[in-house]
Amino acid sequence: MISVTKLLFAREYYGDSLRYTKNAHAMRNGAGEGMGPVVVWNSTKTCNLKCRHCYMSSDNKKYQNELTTQEAKSFIDDLADFHVPVLLFSGGEPLIRPDFFELAEYAQAKGVRPTLSTNGTLITREVAQRIKDIGVGYVGISLDGLQDVNDQFRGVEGAFQKAMAGIQNCVAVGQRVGLRFTINHHNIQELENIFDFIERENINRVCFYHLVYSGRGTAMKNQDVTAEESRRAMDIIIRRTKDFEDRGLEKEILTVDNHCDGVYMYLKALKDGDEELAAQISKDMAGKNPLLLAVLNGSFVFAADLMREITIESEISFVKLASYQGTTSTGTVKEVIGINENLSGRTVIIVEDIVESGLTMKRMIESLGTRNPASVHICTLLLKPDCLKVDLDIEYAAFSIPNDFIVGYGLDYDQQARNLKDIYVLKKEE
Repeated sequence: MISVTKLLFAREYYGDSLRYTKNAHAMRNGAGEGMGPVVVWNSTKTCNLKCRHCYMSSDNKKYQNELTTQEAKSFIDDLADFHVPVLLFSGGEPLIRPDFFELAEYAQAKGVRPTLSTNGTLITREVAQRIKDIGVGYVGISLDGLQDVNDQFRGVEGAFQKAMAGIQNCVAVGQRVGLRFTINHHNIQELENIFDFIERENINRVCFYHLVYSGRGTAMKNQDVTAEESRRAMDIIIRRTKDFEDRGLEKEILTVDNHCDGVYMYLKALKDGDEELAAQISKDMAGKNPLLLAVLNGSFVFAADLMREITIESEISFVKLASYQGTTSTGTVKEVIGINENLSGRTVIIVEDIVESGLTMKRMIESLGTRNPASVHICTLLLKPDCLKVDLDIEYAAFSIPNDFIVGYGLDYDQQARNLKDIYVLKKEE
């Protein structure tokens, strides 16, 4: 599960504290010290719908050998002993279990946060209120499109209207609710409509799932989206998530079952960061023929990509100074080498790979000031706001990052790793 909202805007929702912890990569169980994993329990295989892509191949019939109420409580006891933070009741349709509310309430009492994955068709106003009263943290309701598209996939006419009623009932009682949408060749055209829908219906959250080749889903392999369609879907998801953020709408947007989404988002953010900065510079500096001073060695890759995206008349020159020893910025600026242009009256943009303490940048600006430029501006790929020791007016920063040492994309560790195509955090050996 990848939080688009978290990765783009650093917004914090409940699940992010479980997914994104500093040492999650080192945990054997769960995402944090002393914590078990989030558990998804297919509490029943029985379902009142017959979805074409169901990974459980569920039908509307009773299945044998499902856990009794007492066995389920023993199972929850084990989860509590293992410090499981969240239990997601799934299925089949979990609300078909006559003891669902008893088990959800039992989990809550044992300190395990109950959440619910449902098709929504059984959520009346009374059911929604009871779900909220028990303390169910989140209700995810599955839709695969609007109206006929959804009913075709769900295998029952009227499923959309019943699910819609379930969503509205949750919203009416103040229960946190979201959509679960499985992307495939037949409904990818519905993505824009889904975003309009969650805004119109005041829905808090949406998870976009990639098709899982299990159960009845195995018969849909040839109906899955292509790699190109998947990238287009991610472009829509990213664009609409940004639109929500720009308009102050707090919506949690996630993708599930394709880790490549995270890689694609990273590469797109890197490219878009260059393009957005270049567009802003082009707008701000139109008619000024700015001189870009790219600070070697670290900024050469970023400066080249940035310069290619700038659409106005501009010039570039490369300068060199030194302020690093190992992984620490000394802030000591020696003579700025490589300026052959007359800066008097010029608009100058310093292009850096990273601004950390700000001491280097401040002293470089002071040095350039002796050459009487009309103005000096700062453009950096990366900014560490928590590390700044001086006041700087940084007009153009592609990304703000925590206090980690970064390599790749031109950035180095003692002259190594500049050639890496991507950006990495350098970890100390344990």
